[in-house]
Order: sequence, then C-alpha cells, then structure tokens
Amino acid sequence: MEKAVLKTDLKEVRLLFRGKVRDIYDLNDKLLIVATDRISAFDSVLPCGIPYKGKVLNLISVYWFNFTRDIIKNHLITSDVSKFPDKLREHSELLKDRSMLVKKAERIDIECVVRGYIAGSAWEEYKRKGSVCGISLPEGLSESERLPEPIFTPAIKAKTGHDVNVTEEKVAELVGEDLKDELKEKSIAIYEKAFKKAESKGIIIADSKFEFGMYDDELILIDELLTPDSSRFWSLEDYQPGMPQKSFDKQFIRDYLVDIGWNKEPPAPSLPDHIVQKTIQKYLEAYERITGRILFI
Repeated sequence: MEKAVLKTDLKEVRLLFRGKVRDIYDLNDKLLIVATDRISAFDSVLPCGIPYKGKVLNLISVYWFNFTRDIIKNHLITSDVSKFPDKLREHSELLKDRSMLVKKAERIDIECVVRGYIAGSAWEEYKRKGSVCGISLPEGLSESERLPEPIFTPAIKAKTGHDVNVTEEKVAELVGEDLKDELKEKSIAIYEKAFKKAESKGIIIADSKFEFGMYDDELILIDELLTPDSSRFWSLEDYQPGMPQKSFDKQFIRDYLVDIGWNKEPPAPSLPDHIVQKTIQKYLEAYERITGRILFI
C-alpha cells in the first residue's frame, strides 16, 4: 500500500494556500489544486493520513464537474497531467489522479448547503427550534428522515472553527438578492441531479455543500464537488430513518473519535490501522459505485 501524501512541495510554483486537505498553487492566470491524503475531524487535521483519499476526492470532483456542466459552468480546466505546464512534468507521478488545473475565480464566501435529509447540525437545530436556518419544518420528523423537498441552508465561512449557519435573508444582505437567488437555484439543481444519479448506484446523498465564485463576471462552481468530505453519503440498502446511518464519508472517523472520548481539542489523536483501512475501503467504494470505475491502486 502506498504511503499517505500529507504535504506537497512543488518548488517550481508558489504555494498560495495549504488547507486542511488541499494544497493550492498559484500559476499566475490559473491555479493548481492538489488533494492530499490529509483528513480532518472536528476542525483538526489528524496526524495520520488516509492513503488514496486525495485521489478519490479529486476524481469524484472531476466526475461531478463534468456531470453538472449543463447546470452551471465550473472552474475545471483539466485533470490530465500530460496537459499541465512543463515545469510540473517532473511531479507527474505525485500529481496524477490527485490534482487539477482550474480557473482563478473570485470566491464567494458562502457555504451553499443543500439538505435532502435531516441529520448532523440540522437535526440538532431542528430538535431545539423546529426549524433549520430559519426554515420551518414539519413537526415530528425523526433523525435521518427525508425532507418533503430539499432545502437551502447556507453558512458563512469561518476562518477558524465551525462555519456559522445563516438565513437566506442574511445571504441576501451580503451578496444581494439576485445573486442569493442564483446561488440557491443552482445549488438545489446540482443536488437534485446528483441525488438521482447516486441513488441509482445505491447511495443516498443526504446533504452536500457547494462553493461558487465569479469568473469573467459569471457565476461558476469551484472547489470540490459532491465528495465524501463535502457530503453525507449513506447506503440506500441499509437506510433506516430514526437513527444515524451507515455512511461512506468521514462520519465513520468522527464516530470513532467520539467513542474513544477525544475532547475535540487539538492535538488530534492518531488512528489505528484497522480504522485507516476501513476508511480507505469506504472512500474507494463510494468512488467506484458513483463513477462505475475502479481506481487501480
């Protein structure tokens, strides 16, 4: 098994930003995004990585970017390393399957979350208020239950800590009513199309978050798309409302960390080998089910 890629060091290009998972390089008129095998939970990056995870995240994003082009343009230029600038060629082995060249868009700092089922923070808020992000929901919903229709529950990106859920009215104050409406419309359309596709493969996309930017005065889709890191993927076969669900995403790791009593404060603990192996299997199965392709590792 290959060693997890926790950090990249491409001296020929300028590192613009190192996030929890991705390393982003500035190529002047475009960006290079490299998905590492780092994994985070409760806003902390774990000291161990999940081998192949970055490849899964990158390849799933590429798949969905191509699948949703009829709804909205996106920032993907190419994920084919043979088409990357010459100065990156010596890193082809590292970059293959885990990187993409993208347009340099101006990011809109709104997390555009669409929920088709009630889970996670939405479930906690619903239990307290009977609503989510100012949206009133029917009484008597149970955990993981499907909502009557998908809802748009935006959040403001935070520099540290958890993002903050906000109402549509707050988003309109920040970006204007017209852009808010477009963000909502595109987010729900992407979710609904992807939901039908994933459901046909035995996966429920319970919720997902999308990011957008402006490029040449036009709204486009950016960042990652419908990955196990940005979405809740559940098994359709095992789905049963009223309880937490079996997932293909990193909720499995969150559950483990809760079970061992970690206080969710840095530094995060390492994961035992059997948890790493099971996580690899979950990410690979999600990729293979959704795309119909096998990632040869």
